[in-house]
Amino acid sequence: MASKLIRIASYQAESQQELSLRQAFDLLESKLRPPFPLTIPNPQEYTQLNQAIIYGVLIEPHFAKIHIKHLHAIVVDGYKLFLTLLVGIVNELYGKFVDSVKDQLIWVTREMIDVSAVGIDGLLVCLLRQIIGGDFSDGNLWLCFELVSVCLSKWDCLLEEEPLVLTSALYTFLRLLSDHCRLSSNLELGVLRQLEIEFCVRMLREQFHLCLKIGRDLVRLLQDLVHVPEFRTIWKDLVLNPSEFRTAGFSDISQLYCTRTSSRYFLLRITPEMETHLRFLLTHVMLGSQKRYQTWFAKKFLLGPERESLVVDIVRFLCCAHHPSNEIIQSNIIPRWAVIGWLLKCCRKNYIEANGKLALFYDWLFFNEKVDNIMNIEPAMLLMVCSLPNYIDFTHSLLEFLLLLVDNYDLDHKDILIRGVSSAFHTVVQKGVVHSLDVLTHCDGLSPSIRQRLQKLLFQ
Repeated sequence: MASKLIRIASYQAESQQELSLRQAFDLLESKLRPPFPLTIPNPQEYTQLNQAIIYGVLIEPHFAKIHIKHLHAIVVDGYKLFLTLLVGIVNELYGKFVDSVKDQLIWVTREMIDVSAVGIDGLLVCLLRQIIGGDFSDGNLWLCFELVSVCLSKWDCLLEEEPLVLTSALYTFLRLLSDHCRLSSNLELGVLRQLEIEFCVRMLREQFHLCLKIGRDLVRLLQDLVHVPEFRTIWKDLVLNPSEFRTAGFSDISQLYCTRTSSRYFLLRITPEMETHLRFLLTHVMLGSQKRYQTWFAKKFLLGPERESLVVDIVRFLCCAHHPSNEIIQSNIIPRWAVIGWLLKCCRKNYIEANGKLALFYDWLFFNEKVDNIMNIEPAMLLMVCSLPNYIDFTHSLLEFLLLLVDNYDLDHKDILIRGVSSAFHTVVQKGVVHSLDVLTHCDGLSPSIRQRLQKLLFQ
């Protein structure tokens, strides 16, 4: 029997999620039409009824308003179960949904915002995660358009009930804009681009106190957009006129530098499917056996003219959102540094490689042992050390890039950068990531100038 919810090939196994929803709908279909029963359902019946209503809303657009009225009548938990079930379905099945179901999903999301449903933040975040960076397909751009439209049209409600969802949306759309503005000649992107800019500028100008919660990666994303007139103005104010943001307690960009970005933001730019495959690679695949997994991953997620920009998001995810256990670290499982090295070598465009290296070293620039996690800086150190001696040119390019960052990233706050990178180097020794920095400072294969600059940095 063909599914009305998802597209599924003949060779693929039936989805248990879809099956349970369909069975609940078939069982209760007669009760989903008015007049509705007046009896109070027991917990099992309540779960089945929620499943049936979800299925009805998604596959029966013409009855959707009736289904939602039914839900309003029977809800006893602030819509928590309904939203929990919906999030699970989206995380597992979104890529297989038929187009009409995707339309209904956005419709029901708006309905749930209007009633301040418990868990609406989780639904919005899981939808934001379904937007794929570097993907210019019609379906992906449609989802971008619908979600930024939701954020703008439901602005007041979200600001009052779920303000942190707006910071998640800001992170997402700033990152997407760096892709969308690069293809400025694409007229079809014009309307979407303007909506994304409108939302992001509104957040930065009107709700900067919320934007500050993103932390230092807000600066990294904004720097990628300084060529866009609307963001060039914001950047100038951030650097030269911070009082323009009218935010109590904010007086200098260095306050953002010193605020570590939560891992939940990095998860926003990794789809659930991508996350599953990356975590499998880093918990089950032995070093030396990873090539076929990496090849499959690249074909699945990185193949496409603009998909390469995902490398930056994946590097940030690997450094800051996937921290292996000691058991994994001590095993022969492929380490994070090896996957990051492979990703950086996959880059064909120089600016993507540079942004990937910045993503790798970003926490080094502002490292403070009291605030930052050593696991965020460990991959870069091990990548430099473990690339010796077989890939010494790679180590040389990474070290050179780091030293150039210290000298040029922010001349007005160079003292912060020197202190951060020096602290990062000393902490990786102190915590036993490497036994000594001599492996770099006394490596004959590295150029004398690089070694001298590194030694000078370490002893300032």
